[in-house]
Amino acid sequence: MELSYKTLRAAHKDQVSVSDSAKLIGFTAYKEAIALADVVICTTSPGFRVLHFEEAVREGKHAFLEKPIAVDPPSVRRTLAATAEAKKKGLKIGCGFQRHHQPAYLEALEKVRNGAIGEISSMCAYWLGNSRSGLAREAGESELHYQMRNWYFFTWLSGDHIVEQHCHNIDAALWFKGAHPVRAQGMGGRQVRTSKEHGQIFDHHFVEYEFEDGTRLYSQSRQGQVGAFAKVGERIEGTKGVLDTTRFTITGANPWRYKDEKGSAKDAFQIEHNDLFAAIRGGSEYNEVERSAISTMTAIMGRMATYSGKQIEWDEAFHSQLELGPRSVTWETEPPVMPGSNGAYPIAMPGRTVAL
Repeated sequence: MELSYKTLRAAHKDQVSVSDSAKLIGFTAYKEAIALADVVICTTSPGFRVLHFEEAVREGKHAFLEKPIAVDPPSVRRTLAATAEAKKKGLKIGCGFQRHHQPAYLEALEKVRNGAIGEISSMCAYWLGNSRSGLAREAGESELHYQMRNWYFFTWLSGDHIVEQHCHNIDAALWFKGAHPVRAQGMGGRQVRTSKEHGQIFDHHFVEYEFEDGTRLYSQSRQGQVGAFAKVGERIEGTKGVLDTTRFTITGANPWRYKDEKGSAKDAFQIEHNDLFAAIRGGSEYNEVERSAISTMTAIMGRMATYSGKQIEWDEAFHSQLELGPRSVTWETEPPVMPGSNGAYPIAMPGRTVAL
């Protein structure tokens, strides 16, 4: 907490001043913090997202939810229920899928909507790259404290990287398509990130999503395989051309390339907050949760498919009762996943793991 405060003060010395009474620690401190706030920024590990958002809505506070908005279907449904209450209260809610605010994506979407690539026939979404390393356990550290500090590598806290990170690319594909898939099947596993500090998540996923009209989204996410092919972006194929968002070009009958005529590209991470605060100050309707819930749920369905090795239908995934984490946590809470006698954590086994 003190390090965070000093970092913020150093970066924004004229904008940051926090009294000691407003420095709060503990599993229930979020309630005190939210009561003090005008706007709530929900950016803890995703496993706690719905808990904090529900409290923000209960307190009548505007909020920003970082992506993903949940890690399992019950949490998605709880978030949607809280969103309905937020709308009744006139609250403004932003979500961290910043591509919806990025000028290049907005211009590309306009081109696609105006028929530049014709009818969408298939899509690819890529997050092929590296990520953070796992953390070693500290001497005397409790299991809960360790998992929270190393949260990225535990599914109940992160959702796995297909949900925590690759949800961005899945979200963009669904945005261009204007629909969610009806089923998914795929494969995944752990090939290079297999140490104890890598917890229980996979290091690669491939998912084939099918839409109601029969088109497919082919989703690839991979981490930790140094020297392998790297790519982050989307490829939207149509009957008249192809959109590539890694370069923001359209090839085919209506060629196009994005030109940033204002100089360097605007920072979409800043723009999304500018737009939220403009809505708060201006009083206009603003709620990004429902589309963000669909994108998050699609990523969760992909994880269900890769963990189980089964074909997963949208309706059964959305209504699943699979809840990964506890509803409340104290320092005495035993995490929902524990290491075995060798210190390693149980890993999903396709063909054996129950996904729903």
